[in-house]
Amino acid sequence: MKVLVVCSGGLDSISLAYKIAANHQLIGLISFNYGQRHVKELEFAALCARRLAVPHDIIDISNVGKHLTGSALTDDVKVPDGHYAEETMKATVVPNRNAIMLSIAFGLAAARHADAVAIAVHGGDHFIYPDCRPGFISSFEVMQQHALEGYADVSLLAPYVNATKADIVTDGAKHRTPFEETWSCYKGGRFHCGRCGTCVERREAFHLAGVKDPTAYDDPDFWIAATGAFRADEAK
Repeated sequence: MKVLVVCSGGLDSISLAYKIAANHQLIGLISFNYGQRHVKELEFAALCARRLAVPHDIIDISNVGKHLTGSALTDDVKVPDGHYAEETMKATVVPNRNAIMLSIAFGLAAARHADAVAIAVHGGDHFIYPDCRPGFISSFEVMQQHALEGYADVSLLAPYVNATKADIVTDGAKHRTPFEETWSCYKGGRFHCGRCGTCVERREAFHLAGVKDPTAYDDPDFWIAATGAFRADEAK
């Protein structure tokens, strides 16, 4: 299949890009500037595209993002530290973000005669983000079938939707993902902070997968207390 990958520049989406490149025809990466706190991750998405020798489009929807207020990723709200599934992590929700991005990605995929759009949502996202859950993914694909009926036939690939972050690390290692060339931290400092939800999840994932973590963290051991003190049931 000819596949367009939605790539933020994070560990999940870059692992997905390498997976797709190994198993399908990767026709390009699409990233979004939605007015997020920093665009450091987009630099890693661009690097991934160069490594895989595919086109890379950065779609500027920052004028939309500035209206999606109240999120620590788009507004003057402090990024919370701790376990990814804690209630405080709801501060990182950007309303309808994946629905907006996927709608644009499907338009590009149809125009470029792609067979599929791939996105790296995963099981760990289910706690906080409703537009990362299996119900959203399946419903969105049905909606797009109606939206493009008679014009294009584009599938939605979400191979990690029921996988853990550790599963992604394992799969990424299998496909030789350069993990050191990915960016997860919400804070956008010189190094990964090691304390925000996505840093904690990243550090834990490497540990659980038994894969060496090449990431430099400002606080490399915070994840131990954060994961040891909190557990949550996955939201379906």
